[in-house]
Amino acid sequence: MIVLLWILVLALAWLAVNGTFDIRQFFIGAMLGSLVLLLAGVLPIAYLRRVWRLCLLLAIFAVDLVLANLRLARDVVMPRSRLAPGVVAIPLSTTNELETTLLANLISLTPGSLTLDISQDRKTMYIHSMWADDPDALRRSVKDRFEHRIRELSR
Repeated sequence: MIVLLWILVLALAWLAVNGTFDIRQFFIGAMLGSLVLLLAGVLPIAYLRRVWRLCLLLAIFAVDLVLANLRLARDVVMPRSRLAPGVVAIPLSTTNELETTLLANLISLTPGSLTLDISQDRKTMYIHSMWADDPDALRRSVKDRFEHRIRELSR
């Protein structure tokens, strides 16, 4: 947590030196601050790996968000619907509530899918999908694209 505070302080110092207060300059300052802390030996490499994993997860979610919106718009506009709605049970390998909550929210934020319930033992998540014609492919997609990356990020 102290490392994050140092990065924030160095990013704000960068903004003050530059005299411009916009988000792009803030991120440049944060990157330069991270580089300074890394060269000083204060910033552990594991922290940078975690930031990289977070950026990768957000990028994958953004791509999925755009693709799901396009797919849903196509299915709504086209006369022949390709929708195959259904409820799919997905076995979970998440170990804590934060991981499970993040996974449930990422699924629910993606158009065409919604987290319905999580079993009492927290081993199974039930989701509704507009494209549940192949439940095994849907399970693999959720586990490979989101759950695996969330577990990597939290460990």
